[in-house]
Amino acid sequence: MALTPEDVVTKQFQHVRFKEGFDPDEVDDFLDEIVVEWRKTIAENEELKARVAELEAAAAAAPVAVVEAAPVAESGAVVEEAPAPAAAAAGSGAAASAGIIELAQRLHDEHVAEGQAQRDKLISDAQAQAASIVAEAEAKSRDEIARLDAERATLETRISELRQFERDYRSQLRGFIEEKLRDLDVAGATSGSSVSAS
Repeated sequence: MALTPEDVVTKQFQHVRFKEGFDPDEVDDFLDEIVVEWRKTIAENEELKARVAELEAAAAAAPVAVVEAAPVAESGAVVEEAPAPAAAAAGSGAAASAGIIELAQRLHDEHVAEGQAQRDKLISDAQAQAASIVAEAEAKSRDEIARLDAERATLETRISELRQFERDYRSQLRGFIEEKLRDLDVAGATSGSSVSAS
């Protein structure tokens, strides 16, 4: 079954969720442009077919001149007659038909080539856009990983500083407590010797 412009207009596509895709409005606009050009091509093709049929009918309706026996001149030489005008018209009609068919074929080939060029351009644009999106996503991913690595390094440095602060604090606290205990021992020993001396 041949594809018609109405098939393009009424075609429904499935929407894909959670994946990258084309903008449906942009696709619809482009398909509308294709349908307009396609309808122009079909109308032009119909006109050319009608013209070819008209020329073929005119060529078939033209009477074919029957060549009579060539008259003989008094000297015995055969006198050639000029070709009949109808035969010449039939020949030019066939040439015109062939020219129109050739023109129609050339127009068809140009439209097909233009369509293929547009298709290739759309594909290359889509591939470039996809590559750009992937590159952008990779760059964002690298930036995020670098930011998280820097944050982790900062946190690890802070944790090391806090651990060192804890060690220093414990050491100072232990030294302070030991000093106070020595002071208590000295004060206790001093007061014990005062009590025994009295």
